[in-house]
Formats: sequence, structure tokens, C-alpha cells
Amino acid sequence: MLIIVMGVSGCGKSTLAQQLADHYELSFVEADDFHSEQNKQKMAAGIALTDADRQPWIDHMCDFLREKAAQRQHCVLAYSGLRKAHREAFRQLPFATIFLFLHGAADVILPRMQQRNGHFMPSALLDSQYQSLQQPDDEGDVKQIDIALSPKQILLSAEQIVSRWLSRLLAA
Repeated sequence: MLIIVMGVSGCGKSTLAQQLADHYELSFVEADDFHSEQNKQKMAAGIALTDADRQPWIDHMCDFLREKAAQRQHCVLAYSGLRKAHREAFRQLPFATIFLFLHGAADVILPRMQQRNGHFMPSALLDSQYQSLQQPDDEGDVKQIDIALSPKQILLSAEQIVSRWLSRLLAA
């Protein structure tokens, strides 16, 4: 099984993904760890990534996750998932997959980004993240969670969604 926590930078993906990994005793995978140094430098300089920049990053993650699947390891991935074609690449992996889309307004996310220390993604790139985001409204395996909720409510909502999904998987 693969749970992907997705959304723009600063929405709380890594925090929620780590909490879910701990709760369900799954491997936590941070997509940021797969970025090339060149991509990290580009973003740190305030330059948005292109799809051409993102493709090797996605390929690297998918290769890693295929290895995890071969080892029968289930994972929770914190990953932006901005583009529909990129989400599709993860659907092709040998996992049952669900996406949890943390969505919210930029005015909620921007202060969070400005308070982060040590992250290569500057808050100046938040607008470019929204511009790149292809809304997953027509994707049935993407469940939306509003980040205006409290962190506790976000976690509870995510756990309920995942539990219902797991029940359906086990019943099938």
C-alpha cells in the first residue's frame, strides 16, 4: 500500500505523512530527499522547477518505491503531486495507492512557509506552486483535506479516510 500526502509547499505534507507512517507503522518517504542538488539550488534561488526538471526526480522516487514494493514494504510518501501526469506515474507502481490532498488558501500557507527554517523552498515560490497545481477534482483516488482545520482535525480526518480505504481494500 502507498499513501501519498500531497499539496503545495508548506501545506503540512511532511508532518501529516510522518504521523500517518507512525500510526500505521509504515515507512515514511520524503520526496524532497530525492531532489537533485541542482534542483534544490534552483528552488533556493527562487526559480520554479519545470516539468523537465521534475521528471528525473519523479523517476528516482518511482524506482525507489518499486524496490520498496518488491520488498513488500508499505509506504507513506510526502510529495507535492502538483501535476496530473506525475500523479499517474505513482498509480502505475505495484501498490494499492491513495492520495490525500492537503488544500488551502495561500494566505494560510504563506505564514507557515515564512516560519520554516532550513528548507530550500522559499516562500516566494508559493505562487508558482499554485500555478503548477492541476486540481485533482476528477481523480477518484484523491481525497481532499482542508488545511484550515486544526492539525489534530487534519490528522483525524486523514486517519478516517485511510481506515475506510483500508476496509474497502481488505473487503475486496
